Order: sequence, then C-alpha cells, then structure tokens
Amino acid sequence: MAVSAADGEALVRLRQIHETAGWVLVESTLADIPADLRWLYESGAVTLAQLADLHRRLGITSAADMASAAREGRIAPILGRDIETAIGAAVPAIRSRIPHVPLGRAVATIEPVLTRLRGLPHVRWAEPGGSLRRGDDLVGDIEIVVSSDRARDAIEAFVAALEGSRLLHRSERRAYALAERLQIGLRVVEPDHAGAALLQATGPAAHLDALRAHADAQGWRLGDAGLRAADGTICPAPVEADIYDALRLPDIPPEVRRSGAEVAAAARGELPALVSRRDIRGDLHMHTVWSDGRDSVEAMVAACRALGYEYMAITDHSPHSAASRNLSIDGVAQQADEIARLRERYPDIAILHGCEVDILATGSLDFPDKVLERFDLVLASLHESHGHAPDRLLDRYAQAMRHPLVTLITHPTNRLVPIRAGYDLDYARFFEIAVETGTLLEIDGAPAHLDLDGDLARQAIEAGAIVCIDSDCHRADLLERQMMLGLVMARRGWVEARHVLNTRPLGEVRRAVAAKRAR
Repeated sequence: MAVSAADGEALVRLRQIHETAGWVLVESTLADIPADLRWLYESGAVTLAQLADLHRRLGITSAADMASAAREGRIAPILGRDIETAIGAAVPAIRSRIPHVPLGRAVATIEPVLTRLRGLPHVRWAEPGGSLRRGDDLVGDIEIVVSSDRARDAIEAFVAALEGSRLLHRSERRAYALAERLQIGLRVVEPDHAGAALLQATGPAAHLDALRAHADAQGWRLGDAGLRAADGTICPAPVEADIYDALRLPDIPPEVRRSGAEVAAAARGELPALVSRRDIRGDLHMHTVWSDGRDSVEAMVAACRALGYEYMAITDHSPHSAASRNLSIDGVAQQADEIARLRERYPDIAILHGCEVDILATGSLDFPDKVLERFDLVLASLHESHGHAPDRLLDRYAQAMRHPLVTLITHPTNRLVPIRAGYDLDYARFFEIAVETGTLLEIDGAPAHLDLDGDLARQAIEAGAIVCIDSDCHRADLLERQMMLGLVMARRGWVEARHVLNTRPLGEVRRAVAAKRAR
C-alpha cells in the first residue's frame, strides 16, 4: 500500500490500525512510507498519531525536515516542547539506520532519473543532495532537488523514470519511491528558492551549523527556506552560490562540506581550486579484452576520443593477476602491433601502451625488465596480501616504487567498497617513499576501489606526492562515469589540478615517465 494523497492517508490509516491492534497491518504499512518517518516512529520519539500530525501539518517527510522543524521551534506548538526535544535528539541517529549502498551503485541508479528530469523544458536544474552529492563512500539518503515551476510534470517524469518501482509517497511537490531496495526522493522547488533547498538537502549538519553561525555574524538568519534579512524578508536563491555570495563566501564545493571547518577556511580565502572534469586530458588506466576488460582496444580508443581526451593508456593485467584473462609475454608484442595500427588510424589521440603489473609476494614484478621496457608506462599493483603483515606489505610497495620502470602505484589501499577495508599501512611512510622515488600515486575511480579515498588523497598531496586520476575501467561505456568517481575522491581530498599528472599535456606525461626511468 503506497501513500498517494497530499494529506498523508497512509499515516492516518496507520493510526487507525494501531488503535485497533492490527499489528500485522501496521508492520506492512510502515514499510510503505518514507524511510525517515518509519525510523522516527521506531525510535520511540513519537506515536503513530503524532507522526501523522507532523506529516499532515508540517509536510515532514525526511530527517532534514525534522531537524529544521525542531531547530526552528515549529513542532512544539503542535506536539509540545518535550516531543520537539525528543525528535531533535532522535534525528541524528535516523540516517545511520537507513541501509546504505556503495557510491557507484547509487550513481548508476540515479543517472537515468536525472537525465530524464534534466531533459524537461521547464526544469532549470536537477541535482541529488545528501551523501551522494558529497561523494561519500556509502550512500543512504538519495534525494533529488529540482528547480521548476511545474512540479506536477517533474513528478510525473520521476515516476515514469522509476517505472516498476514501488511508490511510497506522492504529494504536490514531493515523491518517494523504492527502486532496487533503495529509496529515492524528489523535491520540486520554485526556482527563486531552489538553491536554498539544495543547500539544506546536501548538508551535512556540521556544515549547515557552521554556515548558520557565519550567517548570524553577518546579520542574516539561515533557515530551511533560505537566508532571511533582519526585517524577515527571504533572499532569493535560484542556486546555492547565491547564498554563499550573500554571506561573502566562495561557493563551497559539496565534496569538502564535512566538519564545518571548511566554512572558516572559505572565510579566510583558503579553499583550494579543486580539480574538475575539464582539467582532465587523458586516462592512464583501463583494460580491454586482452585481459579482463569487456571491449576491444579500438572500442576504448573510440570512447576516449568521444570524451575529448588528448591521450590514453591501455594497461592490461600481467600473468599472475587474479583477473579472468591476463596479458602474456607473447601477447605484449601482439597488443603493441594492434596499438601501432590504431595510432595510424586515429592520429588525433595519443595511445600509450602500458601494463598493470602485479607486485609479487617477493616484491618483484610480474614481468621481467626486458618486457617492462617495451611499455610507455608501467602501473604496479598489489591485488592480495599473501597474509603479509603491514610492514611486509609496505616493503613490497617500496621495492616496486624504487624500480625505475614503475611509473605509478594503482589503487594503493586495495580496498573493496563496502566488502573489504584497505591495507593497514604506515601511509605517511608510503607517501614519503613515493615522493623520494618520484613514483605517481593513483586515485582510482573503479566503484569497488574509490582509492585513494578523500582523506588519504589529501595526505598524499600534503606530503608532496603527484597523483593521477584514472578510471580503471573495463568497459568503454563506463569510462566517463568512473573518471567522475575518481574526481569525486580527489575533490574530497582537496586535490587541485596542479597535483595531478593527467591534467598536464602529453609532453609532460612523457617527461615524468622518463625522469623516473632515469633515476
């Protein structure tokens, strides 16, 4: 049973069922309302009757709505001060109870919905909020904010894009659906105030708290509806940047909205100019049918040309990789011949011949030097631990980085999101060795890796390391998406274009490889 009417018929019915002791029906109906409402009830902060009143009188459907209403004192006149306090205390835990999915899966799920919404003529923009927009490893709060004065059409498009999913709620400007066990929400906001809604939906709470304190110091009040002047008038904010501008702050990128310290950094003019997609000139890590990729070398070349890249690197796996197929020594020469033919056919893009070579248990590499010398660049990886302790793993990395033919260390922590945590290494020392040896470190956009993550990427550049943002892609149609995921990790780490090798022209890439080989 889905909630379909603006006044929350399912919530009213829940109260009626509860009062007649129909617990089986209560449980099944609770599964068919927006998740935050369910978790609020199950926290014990409110009864079903109170939950229905909150929804009907304040339009509350999400944890953000609850937090705002409690903070602004709008719950007390309805349910009393004690209930308002209880709700305010319950809200921080509500989000942690919602099942989370990996960032890559969330992006893949929401992409067709965003594409459909952005294609509507009356939609000015459509953006996801919450942990998805901030680029968190795991996402539990997918909510799309749409700037449009035609809410009904946007909601119809949202429902159509999620055809076959279970509709949980639909009202004049909001809708929630359950798609592949993942709740997706939609909020349609009048264009003059859509920026404020996106800011609130993006969060997190610590960032908003710091921003509210900064607004107070500037003579504004920042609330759910946006910025209010001293006389109570609301400042129009078609986009988020309008709010930051009114507060005399630069637009703070979603990926760095974390503890609130970023607001103070912005006020001091200390935010970095984060690397962006337009800075990327090429992708230096991808796989083809020569190892465990799905597509041919030519298909990957065609896709990279379509993305406007100046250069690319084919980097299939070496023999001892656990991949389904691997590049043999004989295959290296055959692949080189194929790449040579494609270079003649596509002179507008530089096709580099590389390899992702395994770092073996001994610390040696999976191809002899006479083979590695044939490649334009060599990527080195750990794909397992062999039961080695952290010191031994670090030693294996150090041996690889000190090898003059190794250009880059890929996915350094070798984590699998959300299945396996990364290696427990002395990363400070790891970064020192990378700098000492002139070895590049990768920020990998493969959804299972997202490695280095934001925190480690920041440590790497602060140590002086140069990074490379790659897709580690195995399919031509996912090259762009996985590059964007890599960029999200880099931006979380305050990485600028100047820290990234593949933002530079091909000549500088070749010089970096040559400089390492000359050591």
